Amino acid sequence: MGDAIQGHPLSELPAWAVLERRLFDEIEDAWRLFSTTFAEPDGRLRFAAEFVDRDGVDDLYEPFFNWPAFYLLGGSDDVLAAAKRHWEGVTAQLTEAGMLTDEYENGYDWFHQGESLLFFYGLCAADPADRDFAERARRFSELYTDAAHGNFDPALGIIRAPHNGALGPRPGLSDAPEPYSADRAEMRPYGLPLEYVRAVEEWDDLADPALAAAMGEAMHRAAAGDVAVNLAATSLVANRWLYDGDEASAAWLRAYVDGWRERAAANDGLLPDSVAPDGTTGGLHDGRWFGGHYGWTWPHGLPSVGMAAVIAGINEAFVTGDDAALDMARTVLDTVLDNAIVAPIAETPFSLRGGWLARWGADAARPALLVPHRYGRHGWFDYGPMPLELPLWVWWWSRRTDDLARVRRAIAGLPAMEDPVKAFRDKAEAGHEAPWVAFLDGDLPEYPTRALSMALGQVARRVALMAAAASDPDAAHLHFGQRVNPVVTEVLGQLVSGTPQVLYNGGLPFAAVVYEDPERGRPGLPRDVAALVSRLDAGDIDLALVNTSTTRTHRVIVRTSRFGERRLTGVTVRTRAGGEYPGRSTAYAATPGTSTIHFLELDSDVVEVELRPAHRIDLTLHTAPSDAAPRHRAAGTAERAAAAASVRPTSPSKE
Repeated sequence: MGDAIQGHPLSELPAWAVLERRLFDEIEDAWRLFSTTFAEPDGRLRFAAEFVDRDGVDDLYEPFFNWPAFYLLGGSDDVLAAAKRHWEGVTAQLTEAGMLTDEYENGYDWFHQGESLLFFYGLCAADPADRDFAERARRFSELYTDAAHGNFDPALGIIRAPHNGALGPRPGLSDAPEPYSADRAEMRPYGLPLEYVRAVEEWDDLADPALAAAMGEAMHRAAAGDVAVNLAATSLVANRWLYDGDEASAAWLRAYVDGWRERAAANDGLLPDSVAPDGTTGGLHDGRWFGGHYGWTWPHGLPSVGMAAVIAGINEAFVTGDDAALDMARTVLDTVLDNAIVAPIAETPFSLRGGWLARWGADAARPALLVPHRYGRHGWFDYGPMPLELPLWVWWWSRRTDDLARVRRAIAGLPAMEDPVKAFRDKAEAGHEAPWVAFLDGDLPEYPTRALSMALGQVARRVALMAAAASDPDAAHLHFGQRVNPVVTEVLGQLVSGTPQVLYNGGLPFAAVVYEDPERGRPGLPRDVAALVSRLDAGDIDLALVNTSTTRTHRVIVRTSRFGERRLTGVTVRTRAGGEYPGRSTAYAATPGTSTIHFLELDSDVVEVELRPAHRIDLTLHTAPSDAAPRHRAAGTAERAAAAASVRPTSPSKE
């Protein structure tokens, strides 16, 4: 029969493993409190959903955006059921408010649509067998791939308007032009929406009602044709493609992204931000490559254009297998890095400075590498820190050394920090990319315990805010639910799945490592089991699994990649004595009192580990791109493969 590969019996449980399981437990209690405090039994929010313009749909979905992600990591069946109930309740609520048609947003920009759809994409990945969500995925995608809906012009290869959706391309930014006046104090940091309106040279000029009206009319006219942030619509199409490999969806995605790649190539490689209704790049801006809605000039620049470029590049690479699709995003990132300055963020007029001051605290007074976020009539401006999620996701997808060098270049420009694992709230539940990369590099070994402790503190803070909501005037604010969402997944995603937090303006829920509980036939880590990914490179992933129970044995199935885009080519089990066993696609027999690893012959990207109480096993997963097309994958397939397999046990090499 041969010897089983043994895990380590533990004399003490690793602190990170105990903290990880504690975080799972605390989030379970906290999301239930959120549901009962802020939602009705049918899932809708206890908020008067009244809207005065096209804005706001995203704000009702965002409080739940990462609940499916928590389920996929190992959250309870209850959290998935609650997430579906909240999606359906909020959708009904928004439909009654006149903001949705046939369950989809009437029409708004893709900076915000991407935020709304994170929740939907997560639910599709969490339960691909749910026919209702599969049908929605098809129907929503066809709003863009089926020319009959009007959003897409197949002759020119463009989405026809910055605001688009269930009602097709919508004219302007509202139903009629509205004055854009200087009394919008919250918009002052972003400056002029359009820089070439006659007699409007600076913000205070908009105090003149005639000039405010002229700006509003110009904005309305310019809100036509395609804009770069529409690239995030590729996730909607890729999500539909994941169900059945629909070739029309794949062809649409390739053609749409390639159209933008051609425009970038004609602009010395840099992605322009707008296309006129006649297909002319910059045609509504006198031929300028900048100035479009949510483009390089206004309001955010790099965080919106750059994120759309990264999302679209990954989606095309995902569908085609060609990582050259990310070159457009690489050029965006290299261009802003090459035009960076060094200065303290506390001393700059950066439009998004407030968030970074909250993140960095006193360290904001130290010099840092600041990249230009925007480009206008005077060239590059609005200097701030690189949004690290952008280069990090490019590298995470490609695992190329040059992409990693770009990440390290950006991180090297951060101010020196005594405490790199800072506690703060970020809307995207992100912001700790730099210390995570340091951990993967072996330079910050304490990151798991520090970060998990921080995440527990985040949950505690939000529970306290929920408890005080009755006396907090901010609780009536539309964004309050987002602020107190107690499902914190950034650190769990990094440590358990080896994956950065999802790209917030519409990225798909990829993962480097995913798990199944074979006893329950569902995704995620089994109860008591903790996981730690400690290394990622071009082909290898180092993973530790710990059973924190002192009485229960658990089995866990391990996969490489959520959608099957990468396959397992081998496994090395690292023993406590430092020896290594090479793994092959066979099965090893279990021996009482040991932790055993099984290689499932009928499903080559899967291994199964059985962990005795208080045992640990350390693996290196060897991976390669899969020959099979990626798909949404329902849990339980690996278990069925194991039951059907007829395998011959083979003994591993001994130390």
